[in-house]
Amino acid sequence: MEIRNRPLAVEDFLPADMHPVLKRIYLGRGIGEPRQLDLSLGGLLPVGDLGSTGQAVDLLLAHRQKNSLILIVGDFDADGATSTALLMRGLKQLGFARLGYLLPDRFLLGYGLTPAIVELAGQQDPGLIITVDNGISSIDGVALARKMAIEVLVTDHHLPGPELPDANVILNPNLRGEKFSGKSLAGVGVAFYLLAACERRLDSGSAVAAGLLDLVALGTVADVVALERNNRILIEQGLRRIRAGRCCAGITALLEVAGKHPARARASDLGFAVGPRLNAAGRLDDMTIGVECLLAEQLPAARILAARLDGLNRERRELEKKMAAEALAIVDALVLEQSSELPWGICLYDPGWHQGVVGLVASRVREKFSRPVVAFAPGQGDELKGSARSVPGLHIRDALDEIATRHPGLLGKFGGHAMAAGLSLESDRFALFAEAFDSVVRQKLRIEDLQAFHFSDGQLAAGDLDLSLAELMADAGPWGQGFPEPQFDGEFELIEQRVVGGSHLKLRLRAADGGQTLGGIAFRQSWPDNAGDRVRLVYRLEVNEFRGRREAQLNVIQIEALE
Repeated sequence: MEIRNRPLAVEDFLPADMHPVLKRIYLGRGIGEPRQLDLSLGGLLPVGDLGSTGQAVDLLLAHRQKNSLILIVGDFDADGATSTALLMRGLKQLGFARLGYLLPDRFLLGYGLTPAIVELAGQQDPGLIITVDNGISSIDGVALARKMAIEVLVTDHHLPGPELPDANVILNPNLRGEKFSGKSLAGVGVAFYLLAACERRLDSGSAVAAGLLDLVALGTVADVVALERNNRILIEQGLRRIRAGRCCAGITALLEVAGKHPARARASDLGFAVGPRLNAAGRLDDMTIGVECLLAEQLPAARILAARLDGLNRERRELEKKMAAEALAIVDALVLEQSSELPWGICLYDPGWHQGVVGLVASRVREKFSRPVVAFAPGQGDELKGSARSVPGLHIRDALDEIATRHPGLLGKFGGHAMAAGLSLESDRFALFAEAFDSVVRQKLRIEDLQAFHFSDGQLAAGDLDLSLAELMADAGPWGQGFPEPQFDGEFELIEQRVVGGSHLKLRLRAADGGQTLGGIAFRQSWPDNAGDRVRLVYRLEVNEFRGRREAQLNVIQIEALE
């Protein structure tokens, strides 16, 4: 087990009375001065700094004046759902009388503003289509909308391709030449900036956009975008609203059904409890259920929809477990076929797989083998739908772009981010793609990039393994992608272990240097066969709450036997 300590910030101007462990954690994330820890709303990047915001507001207000139907076209994930709900709620509060939304069916219409979605939208005779969390690659769909005399405002955060759609206005922090520094905004973050700019122009004085930061926090965490300071402010401010009971009924209901207390909500609750339940609708059914949950005005109605989402999430977990086992069996077969050497870029396909879950399967395989993975499921006709997950050092969308350049016509549509992407191709071209993907990965990575390792914030003394430090670190977030939750390593003595939930280890441990015993949980892990009573762990120190009792607990990430 390789462990790497995080490099610390060069300068340290943090308060002298800050807990030394917390100071070490912040320095390991490049924070060396108090200003970087200020997560007040005043620290947000200015609303007008996002290019084309003025033109976007002009377009919106022109259609408000004409009383046009404004149709919001979202995406079928949590970012798309929260973006849709945010604009539906916010624009209504700003006096937009005619609003509607459409979400593409993942299985029938695919991602983005496709011509098929535009045809469907045209039946309602909208004057303006606003895309949220999509649209930057919708060349044909935007062209058809303009041909039908429908104006289009694209709001997106995905990386643009070589050609931009001919929309009336495009808002995207990642456009070439865009000077806005918040490049990691989620789709819901872009929608928030649009709404805030519109509110400022109207001078409503009612804090409409700020009142919807609970949705911004959920979408930003669920989309696993990098938590640069601007995103951390959006998340922290949204969490404060949730804890104060000033969030939408849908988020409250989703927290409740997940067994989480809204008054103590953390970013991890949004990422691991609320987000997956919301995403389950888009993966297995229709994300309209999720949006309607977020639009519900009363808690009883929201609870009914949250219960449906919870049921879909349980179904998703069972399907993911089955598909992940099948994927690992395919990888084992690849090892046998290739004389024990895995491809550097792993491509997997099974005709029985569900396209809504292949992204999760790709993540599971990537975690196990530390290699970029693309998992495919059947699409319509002879098409395969793929979901890619990468490792540090490989920008997965750029890798797909290079494959498309080297092999014209091989890929259908593709798009995404540095660490995740989606794509399509014809089923008879799977083998060619797998070979091309492995070739690009080998050219862009080194063998050491494929070695699994864990970053650590160092070791904790036995006296620090307590509830007070666990609570201090929980409050010091929000943690997430690019601003990771604190993780430590150390040697421990095993006092007791048992299996819970069929595949998890419940542990009782004591630090090697003594101290009190404390509990531990190791999800989806088994005790090493060669392990005795002393082990080395990589872990997170967390607060475990059970039946009203709160105590420190180790969330064990990795177990290594000690001789």
